[in-house]
Formats: sequence, C-alpha cells, structure tokens
Amino acid sequence: MSRVYRVLRKAYARTPFDGEGAYRYGGRWSSPGTRLSYASERQSLGMLEYLVHLDQDDPPSDLVLAIADLPEDLTHEEIDAGDLPGNWREAAAPPELERFGDEFAARGEHCLLLVPSVPSPSEHNCLINPAHSDYKRIAFIETEQLSYDPRMFRKGQQRRR
Repeated sequence: MSRVYRVLRKAYARTPFDGEGAYRYGGRWSSPGTRLSYASERQSLGMLEYLVHLDQDDPPSDLVLAIADLPEDLTHEEIDAGDLPGNWREAAAPPELERFGDEFAARGEHCLLLVPSVPSPSEHNCLINPAHSDYKRIAFIETEQLSYDPRMFRKGQQRRR
C-alpha cells in the first residue's frame, strides 16, 4: 500500500489524519479515547465507507478527500476476516471489535493496522496511529473537494413516470 484516502467534512480538513474523531467518538475498530485515523486503500472505498453512513435524503455538500502517501517500508499489522467473530459486518459493530484497534494503539509497535472493510471485505481500511514514531514519515497531500455522483442519493434522483 502506498497511498490511503479519507473522506471527511471540510471543517475537519486542516488535520485529516490526526485521529481526533476516533478519539472523541470511537469507531468500529477502536473505542473513544483511542486515537487512530481511519483511511482506505482506494479512493472509491474511502467514499463508500463514508457514504454508507449518510442520510440518503440529505447528503452533505462540503465533503473533501484527504490523501496520504505511505512509505513502502512502513511496517504494519493486518487483521484477517477469518479471525473475526461471525457478526463483524453487522451495521452496529460488535463491541469486541474495538479491542483490535485499542490493543494495536496500546502496543505501539506499528504505525498501520490493516482491517477488512465491512461493505467490501476483500479490500482494506487502514488505521493510522498518530502516536507512532513513523507517523512523521507519512506524506500528507493537500485535500481536495470531493465530488460524487448525485444518483447515489434520493435527493439527486429524478422520479420516473
């Protein structure tokens, strides 16, 4: 993996990979109080991961795409879907999933944790540990306005007669 992508609201674009959102609110792979930044290995997966959580009738107009280049030699851990509980893909994340990111961050051995994506299990999301010493080796590229196909939302669909 050499590049990761993160979709977020423009208000948070100044520090897109600092892990503040996960620290405050937690996520599928970490509990509140654990600072990790969630990113995806492909732009399309990053969009999918974000858009599945939106209200179909009220999509935000201020989304941006943050991109980071990862050094090829950056060490990582990887979680295999076969090692997860059978219900790991449920919409409400099983609480036991949080321990994977919490323990990863607490160990501090690697900067990256690769986890399977819920909407696309053969692809990976990447949890970045901003407290790891290799975090400073990541090249954060300027964010850009994100455009998505309005047909993805009911508001953008035209009624057929």
